[in-house]
Amino acid sequence: MVAQLIDDDPQLAHEHALAASRRAGRVGVVRETVAITAYATGDYALALRELRTYRRISGSDDQIAMMVDSERGVGRPDRALEVGRAVDRSTLPIEVRVELAIAMSGARLDLGETERALQELDIPELDPDRAFSWSPALFAARAAVLEDLGRSEEAALWQRRALVAEEALGATDADRELIVVDDIDEDAALESEAPADGKAEERD
Repeated sequence: MVAQLIDDDPQLAHEHALAASRRAGRVGVVRETVAITAYATGDYALALRELRTYRRISGSDDQIAMMVDSERGVGRPDRALEVGRAVDRSTLPIEVRVELAIAMSGARLDLGETERALQELDIPELDPDRAFSWSPALFAARAAVLEDLGRSEEAALWQRRALVAEEALGATDADRELIVVDDIDEDAALESEAPADGKAEERD
């Protein structure tokens, strides 16, 4: 029920998760689900509590980005950075590493450290020429930071890359992990708001 409701009615999804927790509170995935639905409803304090419990039960750091964001949500960006730095990123799945970089960048923005927020996004997964499932969010996060830095032309280019990647990913088989998009004409992207064509080529 949570999976069916989370996008359209996160509050009702949260109530289902809480009901499951009352019956199976020692099951890791149940506590993880409560955390996810609490986060979706903006209850970051509860999300943090449940994420810590899930982490203790499962021994997994796969929700570390949500923990960082939840620390931000309760107004503790410094603590958010500490939580993120305490994890060995080399042990994380790629998707989690990218999510963590975005969350850490957000914490830097909360502290007014805009240049360092951009540095948090300078990760190997930031490849402007290829689109993975995590690329649109990463490109968009970089665009937002560049905009805050007043580098509007660069921001527009990265936002365009995010849109092209998202469109291309949506047009390909969801089971494909990687697509390659045509290079964006940077001059055209900066001079015109008209959408540029983006073609996708599947790669096994």
